Amino acid sequence: MFRGRSSHTLDAKGRLSIPSRFKDVLRSRYNSDVLVITTLPTCLAAYPMDEWRKLEENFGRFDLVSPPEVLSFQRYFLAGGIECPVDGQGRTLLPVHLREEAGIDREVVLCGMLKYFEIWSKPALDEELKKARNNFEQHTRLISPITSR
Repeated sequence: MFRGRSSHTLDAKGRLSIPSRFKDVLRSRYNSDVLVITTLPTCLAAYPMDEWRKLEENFGRFDLVSPPEVLSFQRYFLAGGIECPVDGQGRTLLPVHLREEAGIDREVVLCGMLKYFEIWSKPALDEELKKARNNFEQHTRLISPITSR
């Protein structure tokens, strides 16, 4: 599972060094060095290929007569996914259009989200974490019924 946060700096070509603990998860759990990276409204999401395929299978049951919201989501999230291999030095290239969409410049933070990890611009994550901290009690009440099952 992908856990924890770590700060990184993209190199001049837009390559991101994947932390060792995340590379270990990719290799040991997924036997892969390929990520599918897509956009979320505030950051990028990096999925191991196996997890991405599960998402595709789930969305494969929808068709052209699906609700417009489903098709819109598919266009944004699924069609935005780009295969990004991790090179021998443990780096992956973040395509320019994905970086622009997420407002990512050079300073990024990776957040482990169990089956995938997020790639945030540092200022955007700082703001998101501030909101979460300020709403911690409310969020806890929402999550409590889920985690106590």
